[in-house]
Amino acid sequence: MAVLTTTEIMDIIPHRHPFLLVDTIEELEPGVRAVGKKCVTYTENFFAGHFPQEPVMPGVLIIEALAQTGAVALLCCEEYKGKTAYFGGIKQARFRRKVVPGDVLTLEVELTAVKGPVGVGKGTAYVNGEKAATAELTFAIG
Repeated sequence: MAVLTTTEIMDIIPHRHPFLLVDTIEELEPGVRAVGKKCVTYTENFFAGHFPQEPVMPGVLIIEALAQTGAVALLCCEEYKGKTAYFGGIKQARFRRKVVPGDVLTLEVELTAVKGPVGVGKGTAYVNGEKAATAELTFAIG
């Protein structure tokens, strides 16, 4: 059961279709962590060109989905409502398996440090319990 639906997510972060890459938030501890879901379908715009003969979700979009999940965890806090979390950096990104149409991405992000308008989160994307990607995400709140 979702804690936040797509509509509720759009009340927190500014992303919209086709760039909203989180369908639901399943777990939420404001300012601490969030777990989101993304149902990857063949109708995603990027599959038309990446790659037509073997559709694979681009790794940068998996990282973006993690960042959006982390942004929900942070921006649902009262002091950050109405703000935007921008990428400040990506470290240690690793891609461990392909993500293809029909997969459901589980997006887990833990905020490990927030000081003023800058923060860091640790993200892991899974498909059926298998790691698909990991990264450390740095963000700036504006």
